[in-house]
Amino acid sequence: MDQVDLIEAFRRDLRLQRKTETTVSHYSDWVRRFADFIGSNLLEVTRDDLKNYLDYLRNTQKMREASIKFVFASLSSFYTFLVDESMIAANPVPAFRRKYLRSYKNESTSRSRQLISVDQARMLVNSILDVKDKTLIVLLFKTGARRHELSDLDVEDVDVDELTITLKETPKRSNRILFIDEETANLLKLWVAYRAKRVKNGETALFISQYGVRLSGTAIKVIVEKHAARVGLHNPNSTRLEDQFTPHCCRHWNATHLSRSGMSRDFLKELRGDARSEAVDRYNHIDREALKESYLAHIPQLL
Repeated sequence: MDQVDLIEAFRRDLRLQRKTETTVSHYSDWVRRFADFIGSNLLEVTRDDLKNYLDYLRNTQKMREASIKFVFASLSSFYTFLVDESMIAANPVPAFRRKYLRSYKNESTSRSRQLISVDQARMLVNSILDVKDKTLIVLLFKTGARRHELSDLDVEDVDVDELTITLKETPKRSNRILFIDEETANLLKLWVAYRAKRVKNGETALFISQYGVRLSGTAIKVIVEKHAARVGLHNPNSTRLEDQFTPHCCRHWNATHLSRSGMSRDFLKELRGDARSEAVDRYNHIDREALKESYLAHIPQLL
């Protein structure tokens, strides 16, 4: 089996695991890039291959550590697949990650993600003329969804009458139902009407590119950073996390401002889809209507 067939088999296996199409695309793409880099058989990868690739990502590509960890998580998933298929004896990546990609507490505590005010978010949103971009960013602010969750949304996942959005199922998310308010629903109606004129035949994605096909998570990141940079909220030349405004900053904004406006901790955890690790969480059933009422009462207005 050649490299292309191996990667395609890996993609099929990821789909059988019910991974999202975004995950399938990212994982397989990083395996392909790694294969191109080492220029040899993926079945015969060496520790030196991994070290050379790590050095390339850090020192040539200047990639952030969090992104590098994602790359090696993708490679580890691929080599676990090869082990399961009896193509290799052992996955070489986990031991490598433990040694070279360790996390230290002071790395996470010394860097804080940027938190903007409600007025700054309002300024950002109202500076955007493009209906797709405005709808996308408002939806990130109002729901706290991750960019890959937004990328995976289909038109049928949105119910503007019930003010709900249903996310695709993922292993780490405990709650798939998110709420929107009236101003977000009205913006979504405008976008869906405009989208109908640009969509390619059969495309079901809520957000589409200029070519009429599903907008990727990477494209969503580019859109958010472009508009944030334009109004002075994002510095693409800075390596400081607090100088950058990414889609995850919208999730941070959502949770922080809902909390500051008085939403209960239990309701907030439910909306974020945090894993229910404690026994008391698993038995604490949240009333859906009460959660919706609380959301509508506490979510900041932006338009």
